[in-house]
Amino acid sequence: MLTAAGIKAHAFELGFDLCGVAAATGFPELGRLREWIDRGYAGDMTYMARSASRRADVRAVLPSARSVVVTATNYNVDRPYSTEYDDASRASIARYAWGDDYHDVLRGRLDTLLEWMRAHHEADFEARVYVDTGPVQERVYAQYAGIGWIGKNTCVINPALGSWVFLGEIICSLPLEPDTPAIDQCGTCTLCLEACPTGAIVEPWVLDATRCLSYLTIELKGEIPEVHRDALGDHVFGCDICQEVCPWNAAPPTSTDPCWQPRSLLDRPKLVDLWLRSDEELSEMAKGGPMTRPKLQGLRRNLAVALGNSRDEAALAALDISRTDESVCDTNVMTHVGWARRKLRRHDVKPETDPA
Repeated sequence: MLTAAGIKAHAFELGFDLCGVAAATGFPELGRLREWIDRGYAGDMTYMARSASRRADVRAVLPSARSVVVTATNYNVDRPYSTEYDDASRASIARYAWGDDYHDVLRGRLDTLLEWMRAHHEADFEARVYVDTGPVQERVYAQYAGIGWIGKNTCVINPALGSWVFLGEIICSLPLEPDTPAIDQCGTCTLCLEACPTGAIVEPWVLDATRCLSYLTIELKGEIPEVHRDALGDHVFGCDICQEVCPWNAAPPTSTDPCWQPRSLLDRPKLVDLWLRSDEELSEMAKGGPMTRPKLQGLRRNLAVALGNSRDEAALAALDISRTDESVCDTNVMTHVGWARRKLRRHDVKPETDPA
């Protein structure tokens, strides 16, 4: 007979670090999404509004759903946090993007888990697998599955693993025994709110995505508002600041899974080195990982802003080189290049000899 305990045991064998079960029901937290969208916090992520009604309950995705099996996978690797560096000439890249694309890796593992569940259950059942791509408020179900509580920075926090976890879920029609929900343990701490460079965490548990560096460098397709460009600092893809300052991430366990280890070009690379790479080289660097989402134009845009913030003499020289790469010549990218040049010159940065 298939049981929740058996599913969890096999999930661990497949490489998942945590596994829990939540009932497929309409938890009160699910209703807050509509208010968040109405306040304009989704920005250009219009797909959130289009799928809001489906995101309100997993039974809108799978009407027969009775349980949600939630997994968590530690992706923290043995590298210092970006807040521990003091070198604005190097690129900050969100930790989750250093290795392989978690969507693909975890989807494969969840598919394998589901196959095992089907093989060990005497009757057919319906199921759907999602890894951060479907209309599912996975953090809410993770909380009710006992994986962790939703912190004030809106990330799921587990007392043993911290918040460096990927979530995945199997929504199914099986009546599995649910776990005890996780209890909030943020207490009076507000370090994440205080550390956010743009004040994107407008109040505990509420994130204005339009001010979040992750949104600005990944989801936003147009110009980065000038009011936020200085705050971007050296961030070229995502931001981990609100997680890095969290006390629950002070000494989290590290993963040795080769899927999450940083590729050489993403291990605190020099901004100038990334900028001088051709479109083909940048595409190869991003291939098979999460950094394909903003496309080359978005990555170049972010690099230009970070170079402008670097005060690096080599940055101005690199930006002044005539380039024929399609992404560099993009109008939106050139707007940010112009801003970066002006800022570097305002700070009396002298261009080095043309490195070309």
